[in-house]
Amino acid sequence: MYRSVTLKALQQGVVESLRHSPESVSSLLHDITIHFDGDHVFLDGRDVSSEIRENRVSREVSFISSLKPVRDKLREMQQELGRKGCVVMDGRDIGTVVFPDAELKIFLVADARERAKRRYAELLAKSHDGIELPTLDILEEEIKSRDRDDAEREHAPLKKHADAYEIDTTSLTIERQVDIVCDLAQKKETGAG
Repeated sequence: MYRSVTLKALQQGVVESLRHSPESVSSLLHDITIHFDGDHVFLDGRDVSSEIRENRVSREVSFISSLKPVRDKLREMQQELGRKGCVVMDGRDIGTVVFPDAELKIFLVADARERAKRRYAELLAKSHDGIELPTLDILEEEIKSRDRDDAEREHAPLKKHADAYEIDTTSLTIERQVDIVCDLAQKKETGAG
């Protein structure tokens, strides 16, 4: 969702102006719609699933997501989705701000270099001929910078909730990660965890 707002700001060419007058972000949010259909994300009725993963969005998402009106609007939208029940959400403040009373909170961590490798593989799989990809070193630095920015932001900083389960995914396959989370969910459901 934060990537969608960031994409909209980039498309409208307002990122730099928001740095100077962040309160003007309200006009960007006024009639925004974000919804999901399976693995697809729709921004204002248009599928932006690939665009929100572009590196230009990754570079600006920490800034856009640090703006209080953005956080407030998206928290409201996320809580509305949650009211429908049976939902799995991910995000840097889902377990601490959006749903601090969630039945199960997972805090995933991984080594920054490993995350850079995963990001590079994702970008490579989605790249088109002639598109220059950032190096692993650049991606790793961007990841560290985003983590630092998100942890130090004034509104809803990135942090682990006291009762969240921390899982270091550095050396885990996606299948193993899913198994661990499903086991935790099953234990919660049966009262064993």
